[in-house]
Amino acid sequence: MSLEHFLENAASSWMNEEGPDSDIVLSSRVRLARNFKDFSFSTLFSQEEALEIINVIKDRIKNAEIPEIGKLEFLQIENLQPLEKQVLVEKHLISPHLAEDSPYGACLVSENEEVSIMVNEEDHLRIQCLFSGLQLNEALLRANVIDDYIEANIDYAYDEERGYLTSCPTNVGTGLRASVMMHLPGLVLTNQMNHLVPAINQLGLVVRGIYGEGSEALGDIFQISNQITLGKSETDIVEDLTSVVQQVIAQERSAREALVQTSNIQLEDRVYRSFGILQHARIIETKEAARCLSDVRLGIDLGYIKDISKCILNELMILTQPGFLQKYAGGPLRPHDRDIRRAAFIRERFELEKKDNSEGGNTP
Repeated sequence: MSLEHFLENAASSWMNEEGPDSDIVLSSRVRLARNFKDFSFSTLFSQEEALEIINVIKDRIKNAEIPEIGKLEFLQIENLQPLEKQVLVEKHLISPHLAEDSPYGACLVSENEEVSIMVNEEDHLRIQCLFSGLQLNEALLRANVIDDYIEANIDYAYDEERGYLTSCPTNVGTGLRASVMMHLPGLVLTNQMNHLVPAINQLGLVVRGIYGEGSEALGDIFQISNQITLGKSETDIVEDLTSVVQQVIAQERSAREALVQTSNIQLEDRVYRSFGILQHARIIETKEAARCLSDVRLGIDLGYIKDISKCILNELMILTQPGFLQKYAGGPLRPHDRDIRRAAFIRERFELEKKDNSEGGNTP
């Protein structure tokens, strides 16, 4: 399989787009937790109930033309190979919990992969919309369109005082989790993240790694999301998170400016060393690749590196994860072989970018 063909089929739309504030915000996500009325929650339901929920989804949602979205592809988790499930997790389309611990799970995914609906995860339904850049309001509007369509066809578990009922009490109310994925190398390099994270937590928000709870902040990428779902409207939750994110954006830009003013040559050297590693390394581990990709993305944003789109950095952050590497290779790889394949994949991707720029009349 050629790299061009692989990228056409592997890269989600948000990876190849530059949304608002995309120099710092990679993506915005809104997720709504919903449960069926008169069914036990997923943590307690029987096999019969789980299968009935799957059948309801197949009958009422699977082949539906949802406004603004179209049809969704239905995938039953038990029918997927381990590598296929891993790739869906790496693309943020399903959770590790659904991939590993949900024997009666399924998901529905839109063609452009901006929309995914997890079935029989921690809740019966988790509706997710993913957009590039800082577009939380747009993601909420899209999620509400899907939510309204489903609610017109399926009765939700809802209480007039408490709102939407969920398996975990922390999701009761709106059932909304809004999050942004941010690239914050300036705050990391100036040692401000250790002070910023507790301050954000005090505002009712949480800071996590690239794959959510329990994951590392690989490549200086952090997720910031709301914790409170009860007592606030969906609009208020999104507005509050957006306000905090905008403040973090301002601080990150200020930190980058300070680095340029006080440590410009050292920063430029760091960027180009990482760029050299990515273009020439023959073996590279996940963490080193993430660090180098972070440095190069910063170098592109600061204007050190020309004629390389930062969109390919969005791609490579995801496509150099173990699942994707093995998918591209056509089968399972040992860790050492993955490191070799990762280095080759990155070199090939940069060569492809140079070729595209050359054919487009740009200076390589």
